Amino acid sequence: MTAVLDWIAVCCMLVGAALSFAAGVGLVRFPDLLSRLHTSTKPQILGLLLILVGLGLRLAPEPRVGILLLIALFQILTVPVAGHIAGRVTYRTGRARGDLIAIDELRERLNEDAPDSSRS
Repeated sequence: MTAVLDWIAVCCMLVGAALSFAAGVGLVRFPDLLSRLHTSTKPQILGLLLILVGLGLRLAPEPRVGILLLIALFQILTVPVAGHIAGRVTYRTGRARGDLIAIDELRERLNEDAPDSSRS
């Protein structure tokens, strides 16, 4: 049974490493910042989770598996929020390429929230 768990752990770690490598390549190769934000959040988190699952399978009888769960929870909660904030800052500073945005719901929302200078 341990041989089967070892092979599953190795497969999880290899797939996770491949996803993390793909995210790194995407950060270098994608043309604009919004595409880079996508590749830095989604495949990176999935890759890290697969690596942590592989480590958890290898360390299963030890009590250190709880630390891996804490690492996974922290990453799941913080990385998407950081990506969202970086995307908002990119958009608001005008560094996002408008020709690549298909539906721009944020512009409408920002226009609604902007103070009207004619009211004062």
